[in-house]
Amino acid sequence: MKKNILIILTLVLVCAFVNMNAQKQTPPAGGTPKDFKLPEKQVNTLPNGLRSTLVHYGALPKVDVQLIIKTGNIHEGENEVWLGDLTGLFMKEGTITMNFKTISKKVAGMGGEVNINTGMDNVTISGSVLSEFAPDLIKVIGDIVMNPAFPASELERLKSDLKRQLTVQKSVPQSQASEKFFQIIYKDHPYGRYFPTETMITNYTLEMVKGFYTKNFGAKRSVVYVVGKFDDKAVAQAIDETFGKWVAGPEVSYPAAKQTHTNEIAMIDRKDAPQSTVMLGLPTITPKDKDAVALQVTNSLLGGSFGSRITSNIREDKGYTYSPFSTIQNRKGVSVWYEQADVTSKDTGNSLQEIAKEIRKLQNEAPPKAELEGIQSYMAGTFVLQNSNSSGIVSQLNFLDLHGLDDSYLTDRVKNIYAVTPEKVSQMTKDHFKYEDMTLVLVGDKKLLEKQIKQHEAAKKMK
Repeated sequence: MKKNILIILTLVLVCAFVNMNAQKQTPPAGGTPKDFKLPEKQVNTLPNGLRSTLVHYGALPKVDVQLIIKTGNIHEGENEVWLGDLTGLFMKEGTITMNFKTISKKVAGMGGEVNINTGMDNVTISGSVLSEFAPDLIKVIGDIVMNPAFPASELERLKSDLKRQLTVQKSVPQSQASEKFFQIIYKDHPYGRYFPTETMITNYTLEMVKGFYTKNFGAKRSVVYVVGKFDDKAVAQAIDETFGKWVAGPEVSYPAAKQTHTNEIAMIDRKDAPQSTVMLGLPTITPKDKDAVALQVTNSLLGGSFGSRITSNIREDKGYTYSPFSTIQNRKGVSVWYEQADVTSKDTGNSLQEIAKEIRKLQNEAPPKAELEGIQSYMAGTFVLQNSNSSGIVSQLNFLDLHGLDDSYLTDRVKNIYAVTPEKVSQMTKDHFKYEDMTLVLVGDKKLLEKQIKQHEAAKKMK
């Protein structure tokens, strides 16, 4: 009996060993992602100017409804920074018929939730519920945006909330770097007004909040997106009945932004800080440019993905930082590329030289085809994942709308990613990533930074 048990145990161990070795084998290469096929859209405009876009998507009995109003921090005055945020917080307090707790409970009964978010270019009121409740959610969102209560009793509490938020964010070195960086790039434009002062918030009145709402909210600036499984007739009727009576309001109008090209160096002192926050970048081309996708591929290879060159260099090889990244920030009509990293204080100068070295190398040598193909697969796969749910579809459609792009930006995206050649990547780096033209913001121990800034100046002259 014992002998039989021993034989069985031996067989089990052998099988486990074979299976373990099998698992170590390199898996087969994944298939190439296919071009995105945008589902058919039903687009309509009400007499008051409100637009709606309905898209059937997915098999689950769920639906996403998002009302996107083309306003936000972009329409704040010089002494009104975060007034849009305060307006959004007031809208979260509820309507003239229901407080937000009642609204949340009502939407929870539909199998979902509702959210309000104030951004730089958009204010979004969104929710996701079971399909049968799509018309009911549309009515709730309409009530929130058209009938905000603006309770005077909550003004001081909401302003205190903003002040606490301001204190927390301004204590973070990454936020300090971002504030200074965008002040330099955009100067007096709203895109360059990152934080208010505490005095600004103190001086905000209920009349100012109501004034911001009246001046910036209305049907002409709004789009309703409904994506998922829903009844066409019921949803269209709900949109018409709910929003057809909304005031037209102002036309869509974004103050034109003008960027500043400068190689300015700005330092913010954090005495005895063990690490420095580095933010380095410059204005670049927008999504409407013919080379926009090529720029995105180049960014991903250079610093915008975990396997990128800058990340591999200063994170994996040198150990100067844990989470560096680069990105392209797109605003209405303007875009900025920047690299950001938190590096050990003593290696700030070395980090800048290594970033410059990677840029120069990519300018002078086209990347190997295999390296580029890995980046392209990553980008195409990420794009497919972004379109795998209803909320992602809404985000894509709103991106097209905000930047004035046609559907081919989405439907041809995978094809266009794979069309970028190694030679194109090198040329894009030469044309759009000139280290000597970049704005640099450093947040850290100033006495250490000043000793290392010569390395940055030397990096500007590298060839």
